[in-house]
Amino acid sequence: MDKYLRNWRQDALNKGQHDAAIYIGDKVLALSNSDGDAFWLAQVHFSNNNYTRALAILSKKDLINRSLSCRYLAAHCYIKQGRYEQALILLGEDNPIHLIQSVQHNARRKLAHTNGLGRHITQRGRGERDRIEYSEERERDREQEKELKFQAGMCYLRGLCWSKRNAFDKAKDCFMAAVRIDVQCFEAFDQLMKNSLLTPAEEIQFLNELDFDSIRTEEPAQAQEAAHLTKLLYTTRLSKYSSPQTMTDATETLATHYNLADNPDLMLTQAETLYTQCRFHEALAITTQILNSSSNAEREDLDQNPDVMASLGHAPNLYPLHIACLYETSQHNTLFHLSHTLSLHAPHESYTYLAIATYYLSTARIPEARRFFSKASLMNPHSAEAWIGFAHTFAAEGEHDQAIAAYSTASRLFQGSHLPSLFLGMQHLGLGNMTLAWEYVLHAFSMSSGAGSVSAASSVTASRAKTEEDTNRLNQLVFTQPHALKGDPLVIGELGVILYHQTNLNVAAKLFKRGLELAAQLGCDMSAWVAVRGNLAHALRRMGRYQESLDQFDECLRQLTGGASSILSGLGKNFTSMNLSVDSGAISTGLTAHSVSAGYEQRNLLAAIHTARGLVLLSMMSRTREAVEALHEAVRISGGDAGGGGMAGTLLTRAMEVWAAEQDNEDDAEDAFSEDEDDTEQPQHHATSRAGTGRDFQQPGIHADLDMNDLISRKLDKDAENLLDGILMPSYSKYGRQPSEEIPVQSGHNLGRRRAPGEQSFEVEVQEPSQSWSTRARRER
Repeated sequence: MDKYLRNWRQDALNKGQHDAAIYIGDKVLALSNSDGDAFWLAQVHFSNNNYTRALAILSKKDLINRSLSCRYLAAHCYIKQGRYEQALILLGEDNPIHLIQSVQHNARRKLAHTNGLGRHITQRGRGERDRIEYSEERERDREQEKELKFQAGMCYLRGLCWSKRNAFDKAKDCFMAAVRIDVQCFEAFDQLMKNSLLTPAEEIQFLNELDFDSIRTEEPAQAQEAAHLTKLLYTTRLSKYSSPQTMTDATETLATHYNLADNPDLMLTQAETLYTQCRFHEALAITTQILNSSSNAEREDLDQNPDVMASLGHAPNLYPLHIACLYETSQHNTLFHLSHTLSLHAPHESYTYLAIATYYLSTARIPEARRFFSKASLMNPHSAEAWIGFAHTFAAEGEHDQAIAAYSTASRLFQGSHLPSLFLGMQHLGLGNMTLAWEYVLHAFSMSSGAGSVSAASSVTASRAKTEEDTNRLNQLVFTQPHALKGDPLVIGELGVILYHQTNLNVAAKLFKRGLELAAQLGCDMSAWVAVRGNLAHALRRMGRYQESLDQFDECLRQLTGGASSILSGLGKNFTSMNLSVDSGAISTGLTAHSVSAGYEQRNLLAAIHTARGLVLLSMMSRTREAVEALHEAVRISGGDAGGGGMAGTLLTRAMEVWAAEQDNEDDAEDAFSEDEDDTEQPQHHATSRAGTGRDFQQPGIHADLDMNDLISRKLDKDAENLLDGILMPSYSKYGRQPSEEIPVQSGHNLGRRRAPGEQSFEVEVQEPSQSWSTRARRER
């Protein structure tokens, strides 16, 4: 009868009839009184959310102390009930590190059996005994493997308990121990990746240390392929900044060789990679395709109510990336409709409030956005997107102190993401704290690039950044082996901004160029990096390399007006990946610190570049007319006039004065030359008159040139920088910034930095390099 009841019990469970399975399972336990039947019944109660009843069954006959599997299940019940202290007491605080060496030893022994080296039959008549011994050995191996899996599961639960107590270092050690003991403990690996507990360099190192050869299969010949497949799947979860080529190879292999091209998780990995590259429209196309995918049985419902059906029933990690893509591409109406749908049908999910907050942020309703970001972070304290978005709302209003506090919390929660450190550096740069800004941004560079030697340089301060020693150190970190450099280009751009403000223009220009080169190597949409190119142009202008500066500004205009995918792409960073994945490794962040419509932002950016071009042309000799034309275009785009067009209007007024003075001098010269032409009636005096005329013509001309040089020097060289600061003072007050020597350019991508995440953007009409409190994975992501 026991067999009959067990079959009935299993059949009911397979049909999802939990009440029947529990009823029959209780009768089986009463008849057999075995530990296995007790554990089975407790599992059914656990899957049916009856945690108290499961604990009551496991407490009988001292099962928790006698059985490792029962202890694991009891601890899991405590965690589901939020009783983390009881769970940690049951699990213990120490990880079984000795089991890691045991796993490696078993893997080597498994390889020996696979290669046919395990048994050698040399005497007749011993075959039967060898087969018995081998069968017993296999059985012992299975029991040991089962024990290892439960020990790994207990390490995972131990890590959950520590993370709930905000002891993230201990939680990281527990999760890493779980995966090392059982490489198939994906839950622990996923916690490491999605919470960014490891830096990109640590992720790669940890993946290479895992013993995938310990994986066992029913067919020994398939064990090696299973190990290879598992490693590829784990590789797609890494940071999108760490090793782009490795990520691409793994994705292509899974898509082609294993026919996983249409798998939602693999498609999501591709979208996260595109997000970190600022290719927001392409990433949005993939996330939309995932949302619209449905089975044939769902087609009819989808046709009747397409918006609701397409927006529901997907993996939770899809929504933050999709929301970030909608934000970056200024799809405000779609974002509103998605928020409304989720609020009606998924009110208990944190990503619902994330969508609502992002919509409010996109429409510049900062207080409402902050309230819903806070709600999302309360519902899911480990949501990197919510924390970074919450911090962005303070940065958008110029509340640097509150923003720094929020970013610091995100940095503590997501230790492996570079985006919080990057945003902290931006905020300190806005406050004029160059020392802290340099330390935070350089630390973000070390994390995103995976350069181990950079961590030692994190103590370099901005006050000493101009010294030859620190310049050489920076050259070694950034410019040595440039083709091997990885990481987020935005971070390199921010390093250049800091050095720009320290008047180290030569190195700043090199950093801006290096950031653009790295963005091109990563396959980024270069229209997203217009502001970094603008920073390079400003650095060249201040060094007196006017023609090179003018060429860079012209390239900015070409990219902006040549079908750029998104003007806002220069403002946002992945929620990585955010993908903080925001970067599943990408704290793909994707939110910027402020939000305006794409059209308004594009006008401001174009006007700023035209104004900067005018300033460069004014600094060049004999190009005043071109400067007037450029400044007039800037005033036209910004919607002002010569008297009230802000920076462009003021510069246009002065440029017209200079141009008028030049025209007066040319007219005087032409009049003097005409008078000399009339005085040619006496041939004998021709030479003398011509010589005299030459003196009369040249001398006024020389004086006119000298006066013009003095005028330009007085109006530009001496007053230009003071004029810029004076004009921009209201803008700084508006955004809560401190005036600096130069006009800042907003930067930031990912949050998703990136972020994330996810670069620079002109916030005012004429702007020069500066930090930004905006997000790019983008990716961080």
